[in-house]
Amino acid sequence: MTEPLTPFPGDWRRALAVVAHPDDLEYGAAAAVAEWTDTGREVAYLLVTRGEAGIEGLAPEESAPLREAEQIAGAAVVGVRTVEFLGGHRDGVIEEGVALRRDLAAAIRRHRPELLLTINHRETFGGRAWNTPDHRAVGRAVIDAAGDAGNQWIFPEQLTEGGLERWDGVRWVAVAASPEATHAQEVSERSVERGIASLAEHRAYISALSDLTPQEYARELYAGAVNEVARNFGGRPGVAFELYPR
Repeated sequence: MTEPLTPFPGDWRRALAVVAHPDDLEYGAAAAVAEWTDTGREVAYLLVTRGEAGIEGLAPEESAPLREAEQIAGAAVVGVRTVEFLGGHRDGVIEEGVALRRDLAAAIRRHRPELLLTINHRETFGGRAWNTPDHRAVGRAVIDAAGDAGNQWIFPEQLTEGGLERWDGVRWVAVAASPEATHAQEVSERSVERGIASLAEHRAYISALSDLTPQEYARELYAGAVNEVARNFGGRPGVAFELYPR
């Protein structure tokens, strides 16, 4: 990030965060979520997969319930009580396309958010740090589904048979961990600590990645991320997003 970051908009009440895997939101964005829930905003999480392919040496049928539980615990730390797992999409091989857009449009029509939050949809995290296909597929599908949800002629069966209503109230899509960040949410020390604790709840996942304890791993990651944002945000700690107004 080289350009100064613009303060994140604050005139909204309800958000839906849609990501591919348990732990995606905890890698930085959770501190912003903590800041938002502390001010009375509503945030719900939707996970496209159960993260079943995410732990080396642990079979998917064992990994999935473990990672679900860790995600629910991590969300609770930052004030998120609604955590849903979409189903029908497999970890590691999420297919971008109409089926995913249909599922996400239905979720948006149910939750009726003003803000959609997702994970980096770009090819890299910056430089040569290649992004995963699941992140790219889900991120792009979320941006597309924001428009789908507001169009009565796209997935009309959801309106006529599914009991949903179209929702054209999404005002922004915010992309976390993007190499082309435009905005930042300032976060307090309390929110940073809650973000750290939220990531540390992913004990099994982190233990398979690092020799550090989950708390040490999370603290090290957050310290680097917050300091990086501060350099382009007037010295203020924050979480950066690429923001798409609608």
